[in-house]
Parts: sequence; C-alpha cells; structure tokens
Amino acid sequence: MKNIELTIPKLGESVASVQLVRFTKNIGDFINEDEIIAEVSTDKVDSDVPSTKAGKIIEFKFDEGDEIKIGEVFAIIEPSENELNLVDNSTIIEEKTTQPNLTSQPTNKVDSNQFLSPLVKSIIQKENLQTEDISQIIGSGKDGRISKNDVLNYIKNKSFTSNHSSNTLSQNTVVSSTSIGAKDEIIEMDKMRQMILKHMKHSKQTSPHVTAYVEPDVTNFVKWREENKGAFEAKYKQKLTFTPLIVDCVVRAIKDFPMINVSVDETETKIIKHNEINIGIATALPNNNLIVPVIHQANELNLEGLAKHVNTIVDKARTNKLSPDDIRGGTFTISNVGTFGNLMGTPIINQPEVAILATGVIKKKPAVLETEFGDIIVARQFMYLSLSFDHRVIDGSLGGVFLKRISDYMENWDVNTQI
Repeated sequence: MKNIELTIPKLGESVASVQLVRFTKNIGDFINEDEIIAEVSTDKVDSDVPSTKAGKIIEFKFDEGDEIKIGEVFAIIEPSENELNLVDNSTIIEEKTTQPNLTSQPTNKVDSNQFLSPLVKSIIQKENLQTEDISQIIGSGKDGRISKNDVLNYIKNKSFTSNHSSNTLSQNTVVSSTSIGAKDEIIEMDKMRQMILKHMKHSKQTSPHVTAYVEPDVTNFVKWREENKGAFEAKYKQKLTFTPLIVDCVVRAIKDFPMINVSVDETETKIIKHNEINIGIATALPNNNLIVPVIHQANELNLEGLAKHVNTIVDKARTNKLSPDDIRGGTFTISNVGTFGNLMGTPIINQPEVAILATGVIKKKPAVLETEFGDIIVARQFMYLSLSFDHRVIDGSLGGVFLKRISDYMENWDVNTQI
C-alpha cells in the first residue's frame, strides 16, 4: 500500500501555523488510528495531533521547535492496518525492530554541547554566525533546543540592532555576567514563560510606548454594581464582576474613536482598521504565567453577554481549557492590575494591537464637591486608568481623549440602568 502523509489539521478559524512541541512516538513505532502522534503549540495553547491512520512511522519532516503551516505534511507512516488490528499496541512496540530515533538522536554538535538540526546548521553556516552568536540564541524547543525560527528571529533582531544603533545590544545578548552564590537556586523557565519573554521584548522593540493616566470618580459605577450584582446573578446565572462593566465602557469609547482599534502591517506603511472589536482580558494563571483570552465581537454583546463571555474565558484559562481561537484575533487588551492591590500600571502593548488599558484598585478617597452652599469634602470611590499606546500611529491627542472618554463613561454610569 502507498505510504500515508500526515498533515497538521485545522485547529481554529484563525490559526495559520503551529509550533511543534514534541513527537509522542519514535521512528519505527507503530501507531493506531486516532492515537496521539504529536503535541503542537499555537501561541500559549497546546493541542494534540492524532494519527489519521494506523501504521508504522517511517519519517518525521520537522524537528521539535519548528513552525509548521496548517495542512503541511509533518510525518509519513507505512500502513499496516491488518497487523495493528491483530496485536495490542504495547506488544507491537516490544517486538519492533530498532530504528533510528530522529527526534532524540543528536545531529550536529556546535560547541558547548549544543546540538543543532541539519536545517538549523545550514542557516547558521549561510548567515556566517559565530559560536558567540549561537550562545546568545534562546532555544524554544524541547530542553532549550534551537529551532529554525529561533535562529531567524536572532538574525532579524541582530540586523535591526546594527542598522539602528551600534550601542544597542541584540535582544538575545546577555548584558552582564550574573554572580551566582552557592545557595542560589537556578530555575529553568517553562515554555510559556519563554514565549511571554519573547513577546514582551518584541513589543517594546516594535512599538514606541507612551502611557497616559486618568483618575475617574467611579462612585456611581461601584454603587450600581453593588446594588445589582445579586439580582444579576439570580436572573442570568452569571457573576457580575467589574470587568464586564469596564469592557462595556471601553467598547463604547472605541466606537467613538475607531482609530484605536487598528494594527500596523508588516511593512509599517499601512494601517489596518478592524471592523470587529475583540477585547483581550489579561488573566494571571495559577503558575504565575499570563495569558490573554479574547472576547470576540464584544461590540455586539450586551452586559449579560459580556459577563457570560468574561466568566467563561477566565474560567477556561484557569483550568487550561482554552482553544487556539480563544486567544486569537484580539484588537484591544485590558489588564486589571487592581486585582493585586496595585494603584496603577504601565502595561506593555499586546502585539499586533496598538493600545492596552490597565485598571487599578478602587479606593475611597476624600474629594471636594461643589454645591449651591459651597464646597464640601466627602468620601468618594476612585481608580486609576492607564493607557499605553503605540506612538507610531496614535498621537498624544488621540490617546488622551480616548482614555478620557473611557473615564467619562465610568464616571457617568447611569445608576438607573436596568439589568
């Protein structure tokens, strides 16, 4: 029978490619239909890829850490369905002949016990990278293995550095040697933390960040939520946190200033104005990592819909049940630093978006109010809002009035709003 080509299946409407995390089988292993052959990653979400047929694995087309397009062939198997139907898979594995394991055997050794695949080595040789360059590349593959994309990103950033500033170091350069004491603990970054690291550094290198601040009086905002959260939960079976209320104000402000809801194309000569308003909610995970699930088409949702979506995506994030589509397509992000008791923050833009809002803790403060009998001092509820925006496309005027509009919607929240 003809050999079977296994391809990367569609994992979501907006997913164009994945990163190969690891193969769960080796060359020469037998695999049943629907048995997992590989684990792949889309941003920060891992997915299993099953085999569509039963047979013996005879070739892997990629190395761990490589990027693979949806629909691309990543493995070849030799069909042997009859044999698999007669024997339990565990027995077959015990009886199989020894075959080369391309996922675990070292390929090319390049100084300091660093092993590279043939593809990676060819890129290094073509670009004339030296040993010191290789030592600066942070591998995103299994056990820190350097992938093709790691090398290409290093080359891109090295070129950017050379062209723009001879005094600026490459993003992968170790700035100074760190002194390690005898009792110090060295902690290996997990894959998600490495991805966050690269994403944040890329954002700061891509976008000139400007941050603006306002401090709205949210007394009516807080009062309405306190008075209605019980009835809201009883009616809609959804908890009413401050987050959907803030999202509602942000969406209204974006409708007023749609040029906030944009991206910059790769050539940096065109602005992509998005029709949908997709709000990302930065969510802290139990392992101290961060992920940003997205409320898609938030501009089409009422308060009930926003509350339901917020509760759903946050719960899925904290229980590791997000799908690739759940974290794709965001056009604006909200980060609630007030959750940690912080007054304010200077958030880093979530690329390819051009703005991100941080919301601080709500605190009672004395305020001066004007009355017909003169000024009086009363206790009111305040919170800081801070907006970081991309100065390539958003000037201080637009960023400032947009942030003030969010503040106005919160300050003027109608206490007579019906649930």
